[in-house]
Amino acid sequence: MPPDPLVRRLLKGDRVALAKLITEVESGSPQGTEALRSIYPHTGKATVVGFTGPLGVGKSSLISRMVGHLRKKGLKVGVIAVDPSSPFTGGAVLGDRIRLNLPPGDKGLFVRSMATRGQSGGLSQGTRDTVRLMEAFGMDVVIVETVGSGQSDVNVRDVATTRVVVLVPHLGDDIQSLKAGLFEIADIFAVNKSDLPGAPEAVRHLREMAGILMARTSWRADVVECSALNATGIEDLWKSIERHEEFARKDSSAREELAERTAKELRELVQHKMDERVRLLLSEDEGMQKLIQEVSEGRIDPYSGSELLLGRITGLPSKSPPKRKTTPRSAR
Repeated sequence: MPPDPLVRRLLKGDRVALAKLITEVESGSPQGTEALRSIYPHTGKATVVGFTGPLGVGKSSLISRMVGHLRKKGLKVGVIAVDPSSPFTGGAVLGDRIRLNLPPGDKGLFVRSMATRGQSGGLSQGTRDTVRLMEAFGMDVVIVETVGSGQSDVNVRDVATTRVVVLVPHLGDDIQSLKAGLFEIADIFAVNKSDLPGAPEAVRHLREMAGILMARTSWRADVVECSALNATGIEDLWKSIERHEEFARKDSSAREELAERTAKELRELVQHKMDERVRLLLSEDEGMQKLIQEVSEGRIDPYSGSELLLGRITGLPSKSPPKRKTTPRSAR
């Protein structure tokens, strides 16, 4: 068993330990990092589903229905609701935990709201790690909801094996503007509010588009009609998710995508560690403070200065730039 008592409690299904470790991971503490190392052998077993789509299409209501459906099947469910960050507090702006209409006191359900913390792509660094904590806790299904308000908010593909893009019939021509973003990551299109006028046309349009997008993979995106308000189509949506999960376990293109996701995660982790080392050096090292001053005053150009900084971090030799006399920039 891992030495950390919180990790031991997590693996035994302690909800308080799960909440505390998520907080440690979000804050980037050493305890959080060590916990992630310890639990890694216990991850990779849950079905991880991403729900995204434009604002106002009813993602939260649909997820609430899906959670209820899964709980009736006896499955333990974790929900990570990712919202934009407040520019003042850094917290989640929309309060997705409030919008999700879920029963209180359900021990087979755990919901966590998270802020993007300024990360592009609609997800924070801690989202993937929180998924792993929930997997180690014993969740059968982990649902990640992200805002998906623009073409850049597509990084849910780096976390979830199956991505559900939620739409509504009255989007109309807005569908065209989404092609280059959300549409390209969809494994399943969920047409919510399918009882509204225009639903058949929207479904037909999406199925045509799914055929076009199939050129990049051997999976043809499912189009599922559903209604969170009337609780219809939820079972069909879950069956579609199960079909894609089965496909992802067997198809070579899905395995290649997993390898790409893993390589990207490694790059991001290295980048994060490099950023932290650069921040510490520039703020605490006397030599780097002198370098900042010389670049600020124009005696060294920033390109050469960055190479000196990189050489300091990596230990590799770097060419010393020629210094030139110049009038301090602040005096110009």
